[in-house]
Amino acid sequence: MNKAIIAGRLVRDPEVSYKAETQNCVAKFTLAADRGKKNGEDLGADFIKCVAFGKTAETIEKYIKKGDQIIVDGSIHTWDYVDENGDKKYTWNVAVRAFDFGKQTEHHAGGYSGGPSREEPPEDFEAVDEDVPF
Repeated sequence: MNKAIIAGRLVRDPEVSYKAETQNCVAKFTLAADRGKKNGEDLGADFIKCVAFGKTAETIEKYIKKGDQIIVDGSIHTWDYVDENGDKKYTWNVAVRAFDFGKQTEHHAGGYSGGPSREEPPEDFEAVDEDVPF
């Protein structure tokens, strides 16, 4: 089973685009997920790349901004690429199937009142990021 549930804050506004051939919305964003504390010391955060599609991506574009906390439900997709030195690299992201708002934020305080948003990745989804390597 490939399932990931992650709570975190967006490190920047989502990058939204539309696939030319289908006009399907795609939202890419990075979540900072806190690792917690041990003996009163902050253990830092993990930065997790995520991608959402369709209505889910449109809702994220409309209501989620940098600093907002959300909870994503999805699956992990991995891929490889060759960097400029000819070395093979591996990377991954979470393909978001659903999300829910974390704590109330000013961006969606009066705008979106529904429950979680759900949408499956398109069948032809390839987890390729133009920003690779990162």
